[in-house]
Amino acid sequence: MTVVPFSLIHYAESDTLMPAFDHDERQHHIQVARGDIGRYVFLPGDPGRCEPIARLFDAPVFVARNREYETWTGYLDGEKVSVTSTGIGCPSAAIAMEELARVGADTFVRVGTSGSMQPDVRPGDLGVIQAAIRDEGTTLHYLPVEFPAVADIDVTRSLTIGARSLGNTVHVGISQSKDSFYGQHEPGRMPVASRLKERWAAWMAGGAICSEMEAAALYIVAATLRVRAGGIMMILGHHDMAPMTQEEETRGSLDNLLPAAIAGMRDLIARDRERAAA
Repeated sequence: MTVVPFSLIHYAESDTLMPAFDHDERQHHIQVARGDIGRYVFLPGDPGRCEPIARLFDAPVFVARNREYETWTGYLDGEKVSVTSTGIGCPSAAIAMEELARVGADTFVRVGTSGSMQPDVRPGDLGVIQAAIRDEGTTLHYLPVEFPAVADIDVTRSLTIGARSLGNTVHVGISQSKDSFYGQHEPGRMPVASRLKERWAAWMAGGAICSEMEAAALYIVAATLRVRAGGIMMILGHHDMAPMTQEEETRGSLDNLLPAAIAGMRDLIARDRERAAA
């Protein structure tokens, strides 16, 4: 199939002319091309977390860095895998997934930190995010708000198995994906304080386990692209914003999160191979 880069194509439902992106060229934002990455990709927010994740791969190599996006590629159990940072928030996370999917990725694992929303979800616990509250604006450009942001069931199962196999306390549940970090942490100074506090109480009453800033976008974009996505988060803080102790901060180290994410990916790779061979 021949693809003409940035040619103009006509959309049947409107008179709008839009560019057709070449899926074989180096992608505009993440600066990777087909062949640079594996089908399995870890998605941290912080570019500084890419190299520590890549160190857990076999034969890791640096691929590209542009803006908030940094990419490394290596192998897990003989399977080519990658890690690409997304930056903070749903808009940049959606861009990363879109461009990674264009060059061959089809399985995504969000790995990062989140804030506790329940008394029994303690700092240092891990949260496997099976669905996300769409408390953000990016996904409205993809699907109506009534469409749920749900993780892939196979990715979710493997992340849970992998994390528990290392002895972690794991909560499987729903996160709140928000657009405003300070709207959550300092709601009282916002002009819409009453609305923020009311909604936060509702999310907690509904059983949401943690608050983060990317999962909803990744799950909704994955649904539209027909790819798989899931997420595993290190839980930090307390539901009532009480300060963490030194012991809790130690438990919340990424050194405890990253091996769990790797174990989950290894389980998923093994199960995918079993299904392919069946």
